[in-house]
Amino acid sequence: MLTEVADGVWVRQSAWVWTNSIVVRGDGGLVVIDPGIEGSELDELADDIDRLGIPVVAGFSTHPHWDHLLWHPRFGAVPRYATAANAELAGLARERAQAMAAESATGIPLDLVALLTPLPADGGPMPGEIIEHHAHAVGHAAILLADRGVLLAGDMYSDVLIPMFDPRQADQVDAYEAALDRLGAAALQVDVLVPGHGSVAEGPEVAARVAADRAYIDAVRRGTDPDDARLGPDPSQEWLGAIHRSNVEATRAQ
Repeated sequence: MLTEVADGVWVRQSAWVWTNSIVVRGDGGLVVIDPGIEGSELDELADDIDRLGIPVVAGFSTHPHWDHLLWHPRFGAVPRYATAANAELAGLARERAQAMAAESATGIPLDLVALLTPLPADGGPMPGEIIEHHAHAVGHAAILLADRGVLLAGDMYSDVLIPMFDPRQADQVDAYEAALDRLGAAALQVDVLVPGHGSVAEGPEVAARVAADRAYIDAVRRGTDPDDARLGPDPSQEWLGAIHRSNVEATRAQ
């Protein structure tokens, strides 16, 4: 079910890689951000939204990975916004995103995957400040709701997933460092941080998340083993070790 983590900001977590669906109240209604993952969960999310009694006026995708490009007809035929770069990449890779969605989950409305519109210059119905960067994916966006003390971080600052580089970009260490500089400044303004995957951070945990991602990137840059709890001994998380090795190889090749 939806949990209100700040005024007019609700989160619902999927069992699939601890994915967070986010609903934000704007001036004109609700904005649904990165909804997912299973079709049944999308339907339950629609039930939760119905109970809020506020209309959905828009959707938003933080970046062009399939699990952030989903939708459900019950959310309405409203614009689904993204940065211009995200919208372009999602459109070019729509068939691949649909295939990955079909392989990874059940009951997803595949005809609605990756139908994005570039966010207008005035921000349209989106509340807060859009912070665009290229870490993790081209066109990645975070949303700073400074008036509510909330940062919606996309696939950054997770407590369960290490930073993941984009293999299509050769400068991911530089891109991450630049993104962490910008997002770190935004994080100083908030008490609540919502990642795309993992638990919501509150209070001192916000600074801890910022420090953890910075320490990981610094270690990869130096070529040393990171002291990172996310790379622990849990067998179910062994795949993160492969991601880490890929990050290291990409850094050496940069």
